[in-house]
Amino acid sequence: MKHMKPTKKLITLLFIFGIIITGGILFSTAGSFKYWNAWVFIGVLFIPFLFSALYFSRKKPKLLERRMKFEEKESQQKLIIKLANLIFFLGLLVPGLDYRFGWSNISNFFVIFSNVMIFIGYLIVFFAFRENSYASRIIEVEKKQKVIATGPYSVIRHPMYFGVALMFLFMPLALGSYPALVFFIPVIILLIFRILNEEDVLLRDLKGYKKYTKKVKYRIIPYVW
Repeated sequence: MKHMKPTKKLITLLFIFGIIITGGILFSTAGSFKYWNAWVFIGVLFIPFLFSALYFSRKKPKLLERRMKFEEKESQQKLIIKLANLIFFLGLLVPGLDYRFGWSNISNFFVIFSNVMIFIGYLIVFFAFRENSYASRIIEVEKKQKVIATGPYSVIRHPMYFGVALMFLFMPLALGSYPALVFFIPVIILLIFRILNEEDVLLRDLKGYKKYTKKVKYRIIPYVW
């Protein structure tokens, strides 16, 4: 198991730096550690990450290795990822400022509800990963890769992206900010472009994927798209 040590170390670093960077942005822009929305959000975002990482490190170590790849091979995907990261960073600056200057007035009930929806999105991503060990962070088709048509993949073709979209949609509301939606919604639009490009790659390189698209007709929302 020596080959797994670098992956586990990287996951630990991502966990620690993720909390530091996310908390740093939210609390510095808010100008206060009393920004309770941020505390709840960080917990909902990173505690499931830790448990998921521990689970997959034991059950599906190869999946974690694939999730640690960051260099996209498709040129269109490189642009989409850069834009998504930039928009997400800008969007993360807004909620803290919103808290500081009191731009939004979102009820505590809706804030909690939004955090629940983020957690549900996380669960969807978790079950997609558990079903599909080929779920790499970058878009690629491996030599022995097979089409996965079981579990959530029997309902929609991209359950992971559905879970991610759900998380992005409710993130600004969980942080108590309506203006932040201006930044988070475009990330979802970029996700749609990513799905379309990914499907082109899968249709081109993954044997049996075309047949799968005829069986499972919808990408992320049944009876819609």
